[in-house]
Amino acid sequence: MLRPQPHLKEMIDSTVTNFNFEHPVVGIHIRRTDKVGTEAAFHPVEEYMKYVEEWWRKEELLNPSVKRRVYVASDDPKVLGECRKKYPEIEFLGDQNVAKSAAVSSRYSDSSLRGVIQDIHMLSITDYLVCTFSSQVCRIAYEIMQQNHVDASNRFKSLDDIWYYGGQDEHQQEAVLSHQQVQHGEIEMAVGDVMGVAGNHWDGFNKGRNHRTNRVGLYPEFKTKEKLRVVQFPTYDKVKV
Repeated sequence: MLRPQPHLKEMIDSTVTNFNFEHPVVGIHIRRTDKVGTEAAFHPVEEYMKYVEEWWRKEELLNPSVKRRVYVASDDPKVLGECRKKYPEIEFLGDQNVAKSAAVSSRYSDSSLRGVIQDIHMLSITDYLVCTFSSQVCRIAYEIMQQNHVDASNRFKSLDDIWYYGGQDEHQQEAVLSHQQVQHGEIEMAVGDVMGVAGNHWDGFNKGRNHRTNRVGLYPEFKTKEKLRVVQFPTYDKVKV
């Protein structure tokens, strides 16, 4: 999918060598700074590690002596130290200088760009990825991961969104059962209402906008179905193969 220029390939290869990167290894991307509270919710380290440890327990069924390794990418330089302090039995790999360069004040520098490229590459070559798909870094790493496996669809866990293409048409669902507000934050639905999906909360509820009422809130996903848009596609009947 990508063909790095020689100087970038040299940087990437050097990073892999310096980290003594070995498999199996899990990658986590923890986005903080300006994203929290605006684009996405705060997710503590423990929430990521729940799925990291679950993956390692499965791996250890086949190889009990395997070394637990985790590559950490973040825009918060304190995250790597927090991981090492809370989970001393795990070997954490990461570059705090890259995290520092991802700070809002220096995010648009050349060094920050190289750091992002480094993190995306390292995440993409891990065996399992835990992150938030609301982050484009996470989604790009997952997309590049596809070229390393026949099927990488079971090699990730997103703590918030499902995978989507940035700039795509709105994801819509149609209500098949009515719903009345039960708890604070929920919105009502009538059969046939079109819901614009803003995010999956992974607890049975989606957040979205009811196109009929224009209200935004939570609704139970099991009361909806996917609303597919069927369009005419040219058949090119005059083209001979």
